Amino acid sequence: MDKDPRAVAEMFDGVARRYDVTNSVLSFGLDAHWRDVTRRALDPRPGERVLDLAAGTAVSTVEFARSGAWCVAADFSLGMLRHGRHRGVPMVAADALRLPFADASFDAVAVLFGLRNMADTAGALREMARVARPGGRLAVCEFSRPVWGPFRAVYLNYLMRALPWIAHRVSANPEAYVYLAESIRAWPDQHRLAEIINDSGWTDVAWRNLTGGIVAVHRATRPAMPAE
Repeated sequence: MDKDPRAVAEMFDGVARRYDVTNSVLSFGLDAHWRDVTRRALDPRPGERVLDLAAGTAVSTVEFARSGAWCVAADFSLGMLRHGRHRGVPMVAADALRLPFADASFDAVAVLFGLRNMADTAGALREMARVARPGGRLAVCEFSRPVWGPFRAVYLNYLMRALPWIAHRVSANPEAYVYLAESIRAWPDQHRLAEIINDSGWTDVAWRNLTGGIVAVHRATRPAMPAE
Protein backbone atom coordinates (compact mmCIF):
# COMPACT_ATOMS: atom_id res chain seq x y z
CA MET A 1 0.00 0.00 0.00
CA ASP A 2 1.07 3.60 -0.63
CA LYS A 3 1.48 5.04 2.86
CA ASP A 4 2.10 8.77 2.61
CA PRO A 5 3.42 9.73 6.08
CA ARG A 6 1.60 13.06 6.17
CA ALA A 7 -1.72 11.49 5.20
CA VAL A 8 -1.32 8.66 7.72
CA ALA A 9 -0.43 11.12 10.49
CA GLU A 10 -3.48 13.24 9.67
CA MET A 11 -5.64 10.13 9.70
CA PHE A 12 -4.47 9.25 13.23
CA ASP A 13 -4.96 12.85 14.34
CA GLY A 14 -8.56 12.44 13.24
CA VAL A 15 -9.21 9.28 15.27
CA ALA A 16 -7.22 10.26 18.38
CA ARG A 17 -10.18 11.41 20.49
CA ARG A 18 -11.87 7.99 20.60
CA TYR A 19 -8.94 5.83 19.54
CA ASP A 20 -8.54 3.81 22.73
CA VAL A 21 -12.26 3.18 23.15
CA THR A 22 -12.64 2.16 19.51
CA ASN A 23 -9.73 -0.28 19.77
CA SER A 24 -11.26 -1.97 22.79
CA VAL A 25 -14.64 -2.30 21.05
CA LEU A 26 -13.22 -3.63 17.77
CA SER A 27 -10.96 -6.14 19.54
CA PHE A 28 -13.69 -7.24 22.00
CA GLY A 29 -11.39 -6.12 24.83
CA LEU A 30 -8.49 -8.31 23.73
CA ASP A 31 -6.21 -5.30 23.19
CA ALA A 32 -5.35 -5.27 26.91
CA HIS A 33 -4.23 -8.91 26.76
CA TRP A 34 -2.13 -8.25 23.65
CA ARG A 35 -0.38 -5.33 25.37
CA ASP A 36 0.31 -7.45 28.44
CA VAL A 37 1.91 -10.22 26.39
CA THR A 38 4.04 -7.65 24.58
CA ARG A 39 5.19 -6.14 27.88
CA ARG A 40 6.28 -9.57 29.09
CA ALA A 41 8.07 -10.27 25.80
CA LEU A 42 9.95 -6.96 26.04
CA ASP A 43 10.71 -7.55 29.73
CA PRO A 44 11.42 -3.93 30.76
CA ARG A 45 13.50 -3.71 33.93
CA PRO A 46 14.09 -1.08 36.63
CA GLY A 47 16.52 1.57 35.51
CA GLU A 48 16.40 0.66 31.82
CA ARG A 49 15.59 3.11 29.03
CA VAL A 50 12.69 1.99 26.84
CA LEU A 51 11.41 3.49 23.60
CA ASP A 52 7.73 2.92 22.85
CA LEU A 53 7.49 3.79 19.16
CA ALA A 54 4.20 4.60 17.45
CA ALA A 55 2.93 4.84 21.01
CA GLY A 56 -0.29 6.69 20.18
CA THR A 57 -1.85 7.95 23.39
CA ALA A 58 0.82 6.16 25.48
CA VAL A 59 -1.39 3.42 26.93
CA SER A 60 1.40 0.88 26.39
CA THR A 61 4.10 3.30 27.57
CA VAL A 62 2.45 3.54 30.98
CA GLU A 63 2.35 -0.24 31.26
CA PHE A 64 6.06 -0.54 30.40
CA ALA A 65 6.90 2.16 32.96
CA ARG A 66 5.31 0.20 35.78
CA SER A 67 8.41 -2.00 35.70
CA GLY A 68 10.54 0.89 36.96
CA ALA A 69 12.08 1.53 33.53
CA TRP A 70 12.31 5.06 32.13
CA CYS A 71 9.99 5.00 29.13
CA VAL A 72 9.36 7.54 26.37
CA ALA A 73 6.38 7.57 24.01
CA ALA A 74 7.22 8.55 20.43
CA ASP A 75 4.70 9.05 17.63
CA PHE A 76 4.38 11.09 14.44
CA SER A 77 0.75 12.00 15.20
CA LEU A 78 0.62 15.12 17.35
CA GLY A 79 -3.09 14.54 17.88
CA MET A 80 -2.45 11.15 19.45
CA LEU A 81 0.25 12.53 21.74
CA ARG A 82 -1.97 15.42 22.83
CA HIS A 83 -4.76 13.04 23.80
CA GLY A 84 -2.28 11.04 25.91
CA ARG A 85 -0.68 13.95 27.78
CA HIS A 86 -2.65 13.20 30.92
CA ARG A 87 -0.77 9.91 31.31
CA GLY A 88 2.31 11.75 32.52
CA VAL A 89 5.05 9.96 30.60
CA PRO A 90 7.73 11.66 28.45
CA MET A 91 6.53 12.20 24.88
CA VAL A 92 8.39 13.00 21.67
CA ALA A 93 7.03 13.75 18.20
CA ALA A 94 9.17 11.53 15.98
CA ASP A 95 9.44 10.09 12.48
CA ALA A 96 10.23 6.37 12.78
CA LEU A 97 12.53 6.59 9.77
CA ARG A 98 14.60 9.41 11.32
CA LEU A 99 14.43 8.99 15.06
CA PRO A 100 15.70 11.98 17.08
CA PHE A 101 17.83 9.82 19.37
CA ALA A 102 21.53 9.01 19.49
CA ASP A 103 22.93 5.61 18.63
CA ALA A 104 22.53 2.96 21.36
CA SER A 105 20.21 5.18 23.46
CA PHE A 106 17.79 2.47 24.60
CA ASP A 107 17.88 -0.91 26.30
CA ALA A 108 14.64 -1.97 24.64
CA VAL A 109 12.33 -0.82 21.85
CA ALA A 110 8.65 -1.70 21.42
CA VAL A 111 6.17 -0.97 18.66
CA LEU A 112 2.54 -2.05 19.04
CA PHE A 113 0.26 -1.94 15.99
CA GLY A 114 2.37 0.78 14.41
CA LEU A 115 4.97 -0.92 12.25
CA ARG A 116 2.28 -1.67 9.67
CA ASN A 117 1.69 2.07 9.19
CA MET A 118 5.30 3.02 8.47
CA ALA A 119 6.20 3.81 4.86
CA ASP A 120 9.38 1.68 4.97
CA THR A 121 9.12 -1.34 7.26
CA ALA A 122 12.74 -2.44 6.94
CA GLY A 123 14.00 1.14 7.20
CA ALA A 124 12.07 1.67 10.43
CA LEU A 125 13.42 -1.58 11.88
CA ARG A 126 16.97 -0.54 10.98
CA GLU A 127 16.42 2.78 12.72
CA MET A 128 15.15 0.98 15.82
CA ALA A 129 18.28 -1.17 15.74
CA ARG A 130 20.42 1.97 15.51
CA VAL A 131 18.99 3.48 18.70
CA ALA A 132 19.10 0.17 20.63
CA ARG A 133 22.26 -0.71 22.52
CA PRO A 134 24.17 -3.88 21.62
CA GLY A 135 22.26 -6.71 23.26
CA GLY A 136 19.12 -4.55 23.41
CA ARG A 137 15.67 -6.05 22.91
CA LEU A 138 12.84 -5.51 20.43
CA ALA A 139 9.16 -6.43 20.72
CA VAL A 140 6.76 -5.94 17.80
CA CYS A 141 3.06 -6.55 18.36
CA GLU A 142 1.18 -6.47 15.10
CA PHE A 143 -1.85 -7.92 13.33
CA SER A 144 -0.94 -11.11 11.50
CA ARG A 145 -2.38 -14.16 9.73
CA PRO A 146 -4.72 -16.60 11.52
CA VAL A 147 -3.12 -20.04 11.31
CA TRP A 148 -6.30 -22.16 10.93
CA GLY A 149 -7.88 -21.88 7.49
CA PRO A 150 -11.60 -21.82 8.44
CA PHE A 151 -10.96 -19.26 11.21
CA ARG A 152 -8.90 -17.17 8.79
CA ALA A 153 -11.85 -17.01 6.38
CA VAL A 154 -14.23 -15.86 9.14
CA TYR A 155 -11.70 -13.31 10.38
CA LEU A 156 -11.12 -11.80 6.93
CA ASN A 157 -14.87 -11.48 6.46
CA TYR A 158 -15.11 -9.64 9.80
CA LEU A 159 -12.14 -7.49 8.88
CA MET A 160 -13.45 -6.29 5.54
CA ARG A 161 -17.17 -6.11 6.36
CA ALA A 162 -17.96 -5.90 10.06
CA LEU A 163 -15.00 -3.79 11.21
CA PRO A 164 -15.86 -0.74 9.04
CA TRP A 165 -19.54 -1.11 10.00
CA ILE A 166 -18.72 -1.07 13.73
CA ALA A 167 -16.24 1.77 13.26
CA HIS A 168 -18.99 3.96 11.77
CA ARG A 169 -20.80 3.68 15.10
CA VAL A 170 -17.96 4.20 17.58
CA SER A 171 -15.10 6.02 15.83
CA ALA A 172 -14.51 9.74 15.40
CA ASN A 173 -13.26 9.04 11.85
CA PRO A 174 -14.75 5.75 10.58
CA GLU A 175 -13.18 6.06 7.11
CA ALA A 176 -9.78 5.52 8.75
CA TYR A 177 -10.83 1.99 9.67
CA VAL A 178 -11.30 1.09 6.03
CA TYR A 179 -7.57 1.81 5.69
CA LEU A 180 -7.01 -0.24 8.86
CA ALA A 181 -8.73 -3.28 7.39
CA GLU A 182 -6.92 -3.01 4.07
CA SER A 183 -3.52 -2.52 5.71
CA ILE A 184 -4.02 -5.63 7.88
CA ARG A 185 -4.99 -7.74 4.87
CA ALA A 186 -1.90 -6.58 2.95
CA TRP A 187 0.52 -7.09 5.86
CA PRO A 188 3.15 -9.90 5.75
CA ASP A 189 2.46 -13.08 7.68
CA GLN A 190 4.43 -14.19 10.74
CA HIS A 191 7.21 -15.93 8.82
CA ARG A 192 7.77 -13.10 6.36
CA LEU A 193 7.82 -10.43 9.08
CA ALA A 194 10.40 -12.49 11.00
CA GLU A 195 12.58 -12.49 7.88
CA ILE A 196 12.26 -8.73 7.50
CA ILE A 197 13.22 -8.18 11.16
CA ASN A 198 16.18 -10.53 10.84
CA ASP A 199 17.40 -8.72 7.71
CA SER A 200 17.12 -5.30 9.38
CA GLY A 201 19.82 -5.52 12.03
CA TRP A 202 18.22 -7.85 14.57
CA THR A 203 18.93 -11.45 15.55
CA ASP A 204 17.34 -14.31 17.54
CA VAL A 205 13.95 -13.51 16.01
CA ALA A 206 10.99 -15.50 17.34
CA TRP A 207 7.26 -14.95 17.61
CA ARG A 208 4.20 -15.98 19.54
CA ASN A 209 0.74 -16.18 17.98
CA LEU A 210 -2.13 -14.64 19.94
CA THR A 211 -5.85 -15.21 19.43
CA GLY A 212 -5.25 -17.86 16.79
CA GLY A 213 -2.77 -15.72 14.88
CA ILE A 214 -4.93 -12.60 14.55
CA VAL A 215 -2.02 -10.93 16.34
CA ALA A 216 1.61 -12.02 16.66
CA VAL A 217 4.29 -10.71 19.01
CA HIS A 218 7.75 -10.87 17.47
CA ARG A 219 10.80 -10.45 19.68
CA ALA A 220 14.43 -10.01 18.69
CA THR A 221 17.84 -8.91 20.00
CA ARG A 222 20.28 -6.29 18.78
CA PRO A 223 23.55 -8.14 18.09
CA ALA A 224 26.35 -7.47 20.55
CA MET A 225 29.38 -5.63 19.30
CA PRO A 226 32.08 -8.00 18.04
CA ALA A 227 35.04 -8.47 20.36
CA GLU A 228 38.10 -6.44 19.40
